[in-house]
Amino acid sequence: MRTEIEPNTSAQILTMTVERQMKANAEDLFRAWTERMDLWFAESGELLMTAKVDQPFFFYNRSDWGRHPHYGRFLELKKNELVEMAWVTGENGTEGAETVLRIELVPQESGTHLRLTHSGFPHEKSRKGHADNWPEALEILDQTLLMTLE
Repeated sequence: MRTEIEPNTSAQILTMTVERQMKANAEDLFRAWTERMDLWFAESGELLMTAKVDQPFFFYNRSDWGRHPHYGRFLELKKNELVEMAWVTGENGTEGAETVLRIELVPQESGTHLRLTHSGFPHEKSRKGHADNWPEALEILDQTLLMTLE
């Protein structure tokens, strides 16, 4: 299902993409992005999220990363294949701009190929900051899922 209310990113074309071969399977990764962000990204006890198109979410990220609010809504969900969400953070992230985060999951024999595309940044500094940080976050996600599922 896809949202009928699209974010307006027409004036903001800055985009970044990161791809990673994850050890975790697509089902666990999908759940981590739609239900369990408090395992790896959100501060425990501070996640308000329901995996439903146009449903808003809110959380503060992990305290060891600094306390930054994140909010948005799900734009499109395809179970175990795709998560697309409007993604907004404060002054140290998207600076209040509604960006779009798209996570594509392709099952592989030895895990899942994950492609993360983040678009609609208000300026290059914001884009670069996310391009620098998303690879580390994905590594933490993969490690956390492996430890949790062992």
